[in-house]
Amino acid sequence: MNEHKSIIAKSRATSKGQTTIPKEVRDALGIKEGTELNWVLQGRDLKVVAKTLRIGDFAGFLGEPPNGRHVTIEHMNEGIGQAVADRFRRKTAR
Repeated sequence: MNEHKSIIAKSRATSKGQTTIPKEVRDALGIKEGTELNWVLQGRDLKVVAKTLRIGDFAGFLGEPPNGRHVTIEHMNEGIGQAVADRFRRKTAR
């Protein structure tokens, strides 16, 4: 997430406990319709964290694979499936 200058904004809670996220905050955090918000209450401090990143956003985060191999999702799924099957066989063989 990009660092932003400090933003001070206000909103009010309705009788149903709803509030509107101020536009400048939505824009700064990339909050769109359907964005998941995590609410963290610590003592009397409330922190709202917008979950705006998806797993795909981290693609390439670690750089090139050290051995130069690229693995497809299909290969990963096959490997995971094989590991699950092997573990099941080990557990049921006892």
